[in-house]
Amino acid sequence: MDQRLTVSDITVDRDRATVSLVFGDGHRCQLGFEEMRANCPCATCRGRRDQGQPAWPPAGPHPPLSVRDARLVGAWGLGLTWSDGHATGIYPWESLRQWCEAGRPSFPADSGRGS
Repeated sequence: MDQRLTVSDITVDRDRATVSLVFGDGHRCQLGFEEMRANCPCATCRGRRDQGQPAWPPAGPHPPLSVRDARLVGAWGLGLTWSDGHATGIYPWESLRQWCEAGRPSFPADSGRGS
């Protein structure tokens, strides 16, 4: 298995509003809640972005964003349940690694979030 595409540690820091990842090869990365939620790879969020609407944040005032739950999805990704109730996006390890290296989201077309 490619150690670059496995994750050995995940930390959800609710105080700092970040998700930190350590990949199998030791590469470390930190992503912010808002950036992750705005780039959710699910079909619903992709559809909103395709229509020129943001996936997040909603219009008008809203409470601060947080993660209610984080779970492994098989051996290939991370599922997050957000404080706004959204929970359908799965962030594949490979896409998270590419995001970390490129400094911008990178999801394959079949993930719900095109590159």
